[in-house]
Amino acid sequence: MNPNRRGDTFRILVPRETAQRLASAMSRRRFLALTGGAAAAAALAACGSDDESGGATTGATPGGSSAGSAPGSAGATTPATSGGDIDRALNMYTFAEYDDPDLLAEWGDITISIFDSNEEAVQKLAQVGDSSGYDLVVPTGVYIPQLVAADLLEPLDKSRIPNFVNLDAPYVNQSWDPENRHSVCKDWGTTGWIYDTSVVTSEITTWSDFIRVAQTEASGSTSVLDAPPDLAGIYFWANGIDWTTEDEAQLDACEEFLVNELASHIKEFDSYPGIALTSGQYALSQVWNGDARQGLLGVAEAGDDSDQYRWGIGAPETELWMDNWCILKGAQNKDAAYDFINFILDPANSYTDLQYHGYHTGLKGIEELAKDIEFRDMVFFTPEQVATMKSGAVNSAQDRLVQIYSNVKAKAAG
Repeated sequence: MNPNRRGDTFRILVPRETAQRLASAMSRRRFLALTGGAAAAAALAACGSDDESGGATTGATPGGSSAGSAPGSAGATTPATSGGDIDRALNMYTFAEYDDPDLLAEWGDITISIFDSNEEAVQKLAQVGDSSGYDLVVPTGVYIPQLVAADLLEPLDKSRIPNFVNLDAPYVNQSWDPENRHSVCKDWGTTGWIYDTSVVTSEITTWSDFIRVAQTEASGSTSVLDAPPDLAGIYFWANGIDWTTEDEAQLDACEEFLVNELASHIKEFDSYPGIALTSGQYALSQVWNGDARQGLLGVAEAGDDSDQYRWGIGAPETELWMDNWCILKGAQNKDAAYDFINFILDPANSYTDLQYHGYHTGLKGIEELAKDIEFRDMVFFTPEQVATMKSGAVNSAQDRLVQIYSNVKAKAAG
């Protein structure tokens, strides 16, 4: 038995609305598999919180404890990469269902707090500065300059991450973080759709098809990602417009269409629709590839036919994103954060995590290690497919995109 493995200390702290979606969409088996018994209690307790803030630690202080236990308590120790022993305990701020809970528990004592979008995470961290209580955050790359400008990220000492050398060349030294001064690749992926063929009988091959079906066969049963750029991306990608546009006329047209023609057909703004496949909650969803894959695996685990659902990469163009491990300024468990990043960059651990979340982790040789995984074509893409993907940008249009998103959400709720 691994003395560092303490699955009973793994905790997830989630916003009330997210917890309700996760809990209602999952079978008991999937929920307990994701969180472990104690974590399930913590997440379900968050559902009943009276916190009105919408922050990612509903039911607990930021990065803090749930069910009366202190984060980082009774942590195992391990030799630190810089010498000496460390307490293997830390607090992580990240997306939901994004790491293998057994693997995290094998490393040590981790408290996870959940956010639905980068915008939500950046706003919360900017509000609390270096007193967030979190040690690690997992932002998408294009948001890193924003976090750096606000002095929220710790400059990395890569000598403390010897496994950094395992990353393949395409996944280091990105334009938004030259020389990986503040970030380490966690994984990368893309955006597309998944739909239920028992409801949607026409084929979806483009974003224009997605829009048409959302307005017809899947009207009132369509979900879109709970993220402003991805919502606007549906319109831009369908119309051959650069989704990083700052042109006011194009932004006006996007808002006009989304608010007045698409909003009334949207059932939910959901960053994790894949887990809802087994419940039949949606007929059509905009979705990230790994979440779609998790959904199909869940369908198979439930004994249902995964062939009932169709996954597609957004076309003719779509998103390419890279999420990253970043250490926050003010981290109370900095040594543990370095140790964890080094741990997850070990090829065997990276492959274990990939099997769970379904995203390319950027390590050398990872495709060969993963040659036999299920739904492999949803994890690894051909050069032709990658050529249709484009990174987003945080630019002068960001506030406008958030406003468009808010207006669409208000119209959909009405």
